[in-house]
Amino acid sequence: MNFSPARQYFYQEIQQSDESINLAKAALYIAQEEYPDIDIEEYFNALDTMAVELQERLPSSRYPLRVIQSINRYLYDDLGYKGNKINYYDPRNSFFNDVIERRTGIPITLALVYLEVAKRIDFPMVGVGMPGHFLIRPDVTDIEIFVDAFNGGEVMFAQDCQERLSQIYQQSVTLKPEFLAAVSNRQVLARILANLKYIYLKQQDSERSLAAVERILLLFPGVSLELRDRGLLYYKLGQFTQAIDDLQSYLAKVPDAEDANVIRQLLAKLDKKT
Repeated sequence: MNFSPARQYFYQEIQQSDESINLAKAALYIAQEEYPDIDIEEYFNALDTMAVELQERLPSSRYPLRVIQSINRYLYDDLGYKGNKINYYDPRNSFFNDVIERRTGIPITLALVYLEVAKRIDFPMVGVGMPGHFLIRPDVTDIEIFVDAFNGGEVMFAQDCQERLSQIYQQSVTLKPEFLAAVSNRQVLARILANLKYIYLKQQDSERSLAAVERILLLFPGVSLELRDRGLLYYKLGQFTQAIDDLQSYLAKVPDAEDANVIRQLLAKLDKKT
């Protein structure tokens, strides 16, 4: 495969078992496609420095809630990290280098800062891919507390998550156990890329949308909806042969899809062009 250096590094990183993937590194490789000159080590040094400074502020008793309070004071009060509520759809909120530098981001990238700093002080946490919002929680058995990195590290319990879901969807939503399950490293990366994909689709930037979809498919090869979207983006960009391949693969996987007739019509149109 003929990849750019950043794409090649990303691809190599995700070839490992899920637990061996270095999330910070992979997220920085995502950013490196947009910023080819960034120095990955510089951001690792920044995270290491944060952890050293935080270590000095930790309570002698390492009870999870007290550790979380210390992390919150350090990240949000001392360093001024905050959720970007004004410019939520700014693509910089999804690039890990920008989030570290600007100290603002969206739920998943702020959660990633939190996870990386927590990991460095031996306080393992995991991501929780709740619909419409991303949370984290300590990786400790029998303690069901959640942290909202977007909202100043707010500590939440299952009932709070239920209320937050209902707020997001503006109707009563039943909290299913899988909504609060830990997500894999690949899922975290796919969610960052999905955010970029939709931001760029909104901006009608087909090339950058395509770059996001291509990397989602490196993480999860053969996902039918991503194959369809890649095919449609190829079509928009005039890459008709690739568009036909992807759209045919999509129909082969889900022949009864709701949009199957529309895709068949597009393929008939493409046949005439090639």
